[in-house]
Amino acid sequence: MAVGASSVTVPQEPGSGPGTGPGRDGGPRTPLGRAWPWALAALPLALLAAASYLGRYVRPSADEWCFLPVVRDEGVLGLVHKFYFLDNGRVANGLLVGAYAEFPVAGHQWYGAVSGLLVLGLLWALTALVLRRAGQRLPRGIALTAAAMATAVILFATPNTYKTFYWPAASVSHTVAPVLAAAAALPLLRGGGRRGRALALAVVLAVGVFLGTLSEEASVVALVVLALTVLLAHRVLTPPVRRYARTWALTGMAGIAAGTLILVTSPGSRTRRSRFGAETTSMLAPDTLYDAAAAFARILATVLTTWAYLGAVAAGVLVGLLARPRPGARRVLEPARPGLLLGAGLLAFLASGYLCTVITYPVFGAGVVSAERTWNDYLVLWVLLLTAAGAFLGRALRRHGAATALPTALAAALCAVTVVGLTVPLYDLGGKMRTRAERWDRQDARLRAGAAAGERVLPYTPVKVASMLEPFSQNGKRVWPAQCVADYYGLEKVTRGTRTP
Repeated sequence: MAVGASSVTVPQEPGSGPGTGPGRDGGPRTPLGRAWPWALAALPLALLAAASYLGRYVRPSADEWCFLPVVRDEGVLGLVHKFYFLDNGRVANGLLVGAYAEFPVAGHQWYGAVSGLLVLGLLWALTALVLRRAGQRLPRGIALTAAAMATAVILFATPNTYKTFYWPAASVSHTVAPVLAAAAALPLLRGGGRRGRALALAVVLAVGVFLGTLSEEASVVALVVLALTVLLAHRVLTPPVRRYARTWALTGMAGIAAGTLILVTSPGSRTRRSRFGAETTSMLAPDTLYDAAAAFARILATVLTTWAYLGAVAAGVLVGLLARPRPGARRVLEPARPGLLLGAGLLAFLASGYLCTVITYPVFGAGVVSAERTWNDYLVLWVLLLTAAGAFLGRALRRHGAATALPTALAAALCAVTVVGLTVPLYDLGGKMRTRAERWDRQDARLRAGAAAGERVLPYTPVKVASMLEPFSQNGKRVWPAQCVADYYGLEKVTRGTRTP
């Protein structure tokens, strides 16, 4: 999204004729008027609002059956203790999971709305600050449109929206985590003298440690991006900020290394590796590396054929078409080199995506291709890269042609079509979620009544949605997490039920 870095020293560019000059608010005037950016932004915002409303039909499932009794009986710190010593070592993950598990069903219902607003707010702030540091300004509403489109694509263009947006246990690890990593750059972009720089270093160190104990995959993505920042600082940043940017990136890498060390040396991490046989499987074995590459190629085939990602490109095109130099802005980027920046971004995406597949392959095996939630750690980077590519494309179109109204209208139309395309599967998912919620509530009432009446063993019928795990799946062959369900209702045991709730 950092477009036109070199243009801050150019008073006027080609294509800035009538209809594209400064508006009354001092910002560039759009060729189609001043109200349409807000109308366009309303489309992805309405989609996010509708998705958040459907969150009322979310009910606990899978791992959450096991989290809820622990938080109820021992509090959030009890869950953190369990994660560190028994489950996986993810201390920060335990804190975030415990935060919503404190409010059992309500926490699950509100999670989507809260996390969606968090992602939107962070991406909006990131968009605005990147453009400011690139010496650019936009018509009001365009930065929000770009951030809202990116948010919509991240959350709803994936193969399994439920696990990306509605399942809190997956979202905190693989959706929110990479966005939090990107947000660590906000204090850096704000600048603010010596005190501001010290704050930026402290924030990136803290976020790095937190990320290291939150998500291994998001940590890998962040490490790749930070490493490229160190290596390419002399090519893309002006001399006054290069050294500090490298220091900031190295500080973030040190924080992630510290957090990862806490995680991998924890008793819980050792237990998890032993449970999945990862202790005896080398991630660097030639067979593992080859199989992971084949799996990542299949994942890429799905990602590259998902047309909805074009919505992020279209949003970026709007940014590139409508951005104009900010008078008096201090330049921090060297003259823009789209090939270098986009090439580095593509390298970061491919490298981090493959490495994420490598580290998850010992646990999931070939099933990593169907574990869509683990893709989101690097798909967030993919969406940001596509938005930046669109911005450079829009900038090139503006510089090589006087008329911007037609490409602006086409980009806005593609954004609208993308939102409509994402609405259809979301509506279908909402219907399935509602059906599950009704059945879940009826069964919940029956189990609670039975437990209150002194029953110790009761039948439980799996109530599934979006490939989520439930007790007695695979025709009763897989019992997990049946005992967690029994603990949740205060029973000794639940058996496989056959009657639809």
